[in-house]
Amino acid sequence: MTLSQILDRPDLLFPLLVAASSLILGVAFAFQYIGGLEPCVLCMWQRYPYGAVIILGLLGNGMARGPSPPPGALIIVMGLCAFALFTDSAIAGFHVGVEEKWWQGSAACVGPTVADSIEALRAQLLALKVVRCDQVAWSLGGISMAGYNMAAAAGLGTVASLAAWRMSLLRAAQGGPHG
Repeated sequence: MTLSQILDRPDLLFPLLVAASSLILGVAFAFQYIGGLEPCVLCMWQRYPYGAVIILGLLGNGMARGPSPPPGALIIVMGLCAFALFTDSAIAGFHVGVEEKWWQGSAACVGPTVADSIEALRAQLLALKVVRCDQVAWSLGGISMAGYNMAAAAGLGTVASLAAWRMSLLRAAQGGPHG
C-alpha cells in the first residue's frame, strides 16, 4: 500500500497515528521508568500533544468506521491531529535550542521556587531534584531525544496535514460545501 493510498483512508490513518503516538509515549515512559531518565519540564510538555493525538485519533477512527460522519468532521479531526503534532514538533525544536544553548529555556526549566522565608526556600531547594532542560540526558549520533521527537512529530504532522488536505480535495470534488 502506498502513502497516497493510506492518506485517502482515514480508517487506516487514524489507527496509525494512534499507534505511532502510543509508541512514542511508550518509549518516553520506558526511558523514564525503566531507564531511570527523569524528564525535564520541556520533555513533559512534549508528551501532551501525543496524548491529544491518541484521543483525537480514536475519535476519528470511530467516526471513519461509523455509519456516516458529519460533513467535514474527519477533515477537522485530522487537521487537529496535524496541529497537535506540529505543536509538539515546535516544543521539541525549542527544547533542542535550549539544549544547544541557542536560547534560554522557560522559567519552568529551573524548577519551582515558592517559599515565604529564606529557611523555607533553602529547605525547598535542598529537597528539590531539578532536571535541567539545557542538559542532554540521552543522545544517539549526536541527536538528543528532543531532536528525534522534533523530526518524528514533524513527519507525522506532515502526513496528517496531507491527509486532511486530500480529504478536503475529495470532499470538494464530490460537491461538499466549502470543500
